[in-house]
Amino acid sequence: MRHRSLLVLTTVITTGALTLTACGSRDGDSKDNGGGKKTTVVIGVDAPLTGSLSALGQGIKNSVDLAAKTANKNNEVPGIEFKVEALDDQAVPASGQANATKLVGNKDVLGVVGPLNSGVAQQMQGVFGSANLAQVSPANTNPSLSQGDNWGKGEFKRGFKTYFRTAATDVVQGKFAAQYLFKDAGKKKVFIVDDKQTYGAGLAAIFADEFKKLGGEVVGTDHVTVKETDFSSTADKVKSSGADSVYFGGQYPEGGLLADQIKKTGANVPLMGGDGIQDPAFISASGEANEGDLATSIGYPVEKLDTAKKFIEDYKAEGYKDPYAAYGGYSYDAGWAVIQAVKAVAAANSGKLPTDARAKVVEALGKVSFEGVTGKVAFDEYGDTTNKQLTVYKVEGGKWVDVKSDTFNQ
Repeated sequence: MRHRSLLVLTTVITTGALTLTACGSRDGDSKDNGGGKKTTVVIGVDAPLTGSLSALGQGIKNSVDLAAKTANKNNEVPGIEFKVEALDDQAVPASGQANATKLVGNKDVLGVVGPLNSGVAQQMQGVFGSANLAQVSPANTNPSLSQGDNWGKGEFKRGFKTYFRTAATDVVQGKFAAQYLFKDAGKKKVFIVDDKQTYGAGLAAIFADEFKKLGGEVVGTDHVTVKETDFSSTADKVKSSGADSVYFGGQYPEGGLLADQIKKTGANVPLMGGDGIQDPAFISASGEANEGDLATSIGYPVEKLDTAKKFIEDYKAEGYKDPYAAYGGYSYDAGWAVIQAVKAVAAANSGKLPTDARAKVVEALGKVSFEGVTGKVAFDEYGDTTNKQLTVYKVEGGKWVDVKSDTFNQ
């Protein structure tokens, strides 16, 4: 991707949509690339591209764009040109559902990467399922999305064969967090707060169950509302509870403010959360020092993975305005999984896409297996990633520093 003179980035903005192409051609479904016509395959992206979570959404979009550009440059799938159509859901479920309908309506879309939020995914799954359109999320962690609503009772049922994810679920993340806080950090009395959203409430519940099983005590619980900023009443409850730690199920905009307001009460206790708070914005949102606050995140630190070196170099070379952030590597791998599925489908049909390409891509996704940015990329019978690696981060010196990485076995 260093030969940028060979690439022309064309951006077309429509209502709620951003279409990116690595070749500057918009001549319909195919183009003459010197060796004959090429078929256009669009990879959809749904993420919060504006709003409080846009730092994560932009990283998702850019990373999928990089995967498409890499495939085009390397002629990964002979006869096929990949483009990306990115839609902004603003972390709103209804917007995600509308975006899903729009992507389904574009016959060139053979796979979609996203969304960021589990609550948004719940409203998209049915739309994609009805259309046999594959969806690969780089960030959804709620177990019910792949294992059904009764997964907690040991009843596993995959609701949508079109749904896949490169992110480990909260079953893994919540238990991993509880074990670290209880065993490694030595905390025995936790106050649990969630934001009442699918991701946050689900993660907090799994954490609480595991923490109690380990012998820890939940000394109090409370809820906050997304986009509100005054959490002083919750902070006061934390202080009066005698908790030696706080676990927050939610995202960094509320998490950073909550941590700040808890510390302002004089309660010198660490706040721990999931991958939703593991972002520099969590630290900048707090006026008080966040030293000692903790977060778990899926996978190992991308910067320390040999498999991620080229991704990091190429991302930097492209000059994207926003960083790849927490889910960049998983987004690239999600996009590459779609590309590999398309490659398999074309190869099985004499190099051309069949009329039922969407259904065939769904089938092929279940069989993909490759070494990606984040390690081995493959999916189990529920569409979940087989990669169960997680990392605990701690705020030290005003930044997130990884303190423990491990492969978690339930």
